[in-house]
Amino acid sequence: MLPPERLILYNARILTMDADLTDFSGGWIEMEGDRITRLGMGTPPEGPQQDMDGDLIMPGMVNPHCHMPMTLFRGLGEDVDDRLFRYILPLERALMTAELVTVGATLAALEMIRGGVTTVADMYYFEDHIGGVLHRAGMRGVLGQTLANFDAPDHKSMDEGFALLDKLADLCDGHPLLTASAAPHAPYSTGVEVMERIAAWSDAHPDLPVQMHLAETKAELDWAADQGATTVELTDRAGLLTDRLIAAHVMYPTEEDMDLIAESGTHVAYNARSNGKAGRGVAPITALRARGVQVGIATDGPMSGNTLDLFSQFAPAVMFQNIAQGTRSALPSVEVIKMATIEGAATLRMADKIGSLEPGKQADLIRVSLKDPRLHPIYDIYSMLVYATMPTDVISTMVAGKWLMQDRQVQTIDTEKTMADFLQTARMLKINMAKLDMGG
Repeated sequence: MLPPERLILYNARILTMDADLTDFSGGWIEMEGDRITRLGMGTPPEGPQQDMDGDLIMPGMVNPHCHMPMTLFRGLGEDVDDRLFRYILPLERALMTAELVTVGATLAALEMIRGGVTTVADMYYFEDHIGGVLHRAGMRGVLGQTLANFDAPDHKSMDEGFALLDKLADLCDGHPLLTASAAPHAPYSTGVEVMERIAAWSDAHPDLPVQMHLAETKAELDWAADQGATTVELTDRAGLLTDRLIAAHVMYPTEEDMDLIAESGTHVAYNARSNGKAGRGVAPITALRARGVQVGIATDGPMSGNTLDLFSQFAPAVMFQNIAQGTRSALPSVEVIKMATIEGAATLRMADKIGSLEPGKQADLIRVSLKDPRLHPIYDIYSMLVYATMPTDVISTMVAGKWLMQDRQVQTIDTEKTMADFLQTARMLKINMAKLDMGG
């Protein structure tokens, strides 16, 4: 048997994001196969080498909440308050197929690779096809089979939805990069009985996460209030508030809700850009983190937040917290990068494998060019990443020891074909949106 392929990246600034926030200048990192074996500073060990030319090597970033195929709806009806019900849901019901999901998800994977995202938690429909996209692209992913009481594109009954969930769990079993997940849409769109059924399914699959929108809208709060509780309390009563739950948004929790979230071990995905665009306000992220809640920075779907790189999320994530609290220091830059890497990994219960560059962990990393004048001087590397870096500064992306992109050239996705397929599909959607406007 041949030994694992060995590679040493040297002449780099290495931001490890380990517990000590070790930062190597003139550093090197050694990998064998899909794992990191050693890293250090100074003269690298002998072996196959690549010169990083002084650029930054850091962990691949983790996006803990996304709806990948909704690239198809990016920019659609932006200034229409009821666009979800006027455009999106009717278009999904009428047109969304496995083929369209594949087209939209492939563009999303291409965008994330180019922006330094190596792991994504997705929740949508036809998740087995999204899994196929991520598998071919070489990305790491959590696949969330959406379950809801409205007319879903891939199932017509809750029993059918659970059958798809079971199929997805079997499909991902043993896969090195993909994990299945139950994804109830939200408490109001499933109801307590369905949440209880999902909780039972989760108890039977304790190694698999659950994803759900929680405390996201005022309408959701009103729905719960009609039942004499908060939406977080109802989720807890249903048995779904556990350390397996990734709760997206959490815009409007009470103090008691936040205590429940912390005590249960529930994790949170922070979608600042998406929330701000929708005019929903500021999620109490610093209060949640002060209680010990694991929080990751997420993009939401490209219909909501438009971009799928995390660099575009960083400044809004900080600014909203600073504005709400009247201080520059509500959410320091170093905490933001932790939330995009090691804490994002913890949000998905993957911090033992990814999120930092340490011996024994998976070789998921990105190379960020430090050549642009916009990035200098670098007094604080974390501040530079939060406020000055753009996705185009990412020049190489690696997952499990395999380069998915080098020198801005994505190697696992046909960029030209992806764009052609996507634009053709978008033209068809534009025609159908016009029909909706005309009452057709």
